[in-house]
Amino acid sequence: MSKAVALNLPPLLAFGAHPDDIEFGAGGIIARETRAGRRIHFVVCSRGEAGTNGTPAIRTREARAAARILGTTVEFLALDGDARLELKSAHALKLAAIIRRLRPGIVLAPTTEPNQHPDHWRLGTLVRDATRLARYGGLRALKRHAPHAVGQLLFYALSPGSQPPAAPILIDISAPGIVATWTKAMEAHASQMKTRNYVELQLARARVLGLDAGVAHAQALWPNDPLVFDSLAALGRGARRF
Repeated sequence: MSKAVALNLPPLLAFGAHPDDIEFGAGGIIARETRAGRRIHFVVCSRGEAGTNGTPAIRTREARAAARILGTTVEFLALDGDARLELKSAHALKLAAIIRRLRPGIVLAPTTEPNQHPDHWRLGTLVRDATRLARYGGLRALKRHAPHAVGQLLFYALSPGSQPPAAPILIDISAPGIVATWTKAMEAHASQMKTRNYVELQLARARVLGLDAGVAHAQALWPNDPLVFDSLAALGRGARRF
């Protein structure tokens, strides 16, 4: 893609509760978007310190390696710690400050469905709050940066149980090399493979979604708000194809 086209793509900001969440939940989409020239930044809100496998130092290194593979940047934000995240206005303000600083057009976060790790749905809720707070000009705690309105907040699901009941947006990740890049990024989190083969689990989910949509692999996102298009020309095809 040409530099001119790439510069027209609004930045994407992705939040994860743990060092591997974004890669497992939306890594194929991230790989596709960075290849298209979109600037993407990860914010990881713990070091995975409560996990059964891998120390915080190991998991931090794995997250940085995965970000390099995907072509993104990454930062770590200390909130309450792994498995201790609480819904606090102070946290939402911290996330809103990051949104104002980076000024993304698109924000990704874990779904708010309760049937998953509690840090996941709580972070999704906090990010949703933060996208609203980032717009409000009268918040003194956010005065360092100008207000910013996000174009779209989209949620990713880390497991079938965390998928919202609404129909998702399916992103085709079948272009050559995308799944391979995504797989390498997931494999960078080697410490987490001791419990379960999460790479195969996510690839299988993507394969099923792809088959349902008539492509090789796809990943799903759920919009927080209705999507608005300038015309029908911008719409993709329906997965059913009737």
